[in-house]
Amino acid sequence: MANIKSAIKRIKVAERNTLTNKRAKTKAKNVIKKFQQAIVSGETEKAGELAIVSQKAIDKAWKKGALHKNTASRRKSTLMKKLAN
Repeated sequence: MANIKSAIKRIKVAERNTLTNKRAKTKAKNVIKKFQQAIVSGETEKAGELAIVSQKAIDKAWKKGALHKNTASRRKSTLMKKLAN
């Protein structure tokens, strides 16, 4: 455990940031799973709506710093390829 006041503060900040990142990533992953289930079941209309929602979730995770820019771009690209097929 840290003894210095600034080190204690950094630990608290890191924990808070970790929770924020985890929330953003989890939300994006859950929406992507719903999208993939809609694709597998053949519900194209629902999949189209979920594609938009999942893109927003990925973008929010990227803006918060939970995902790297290229990772976010790759995931969105993958979603659109699945929707097109």
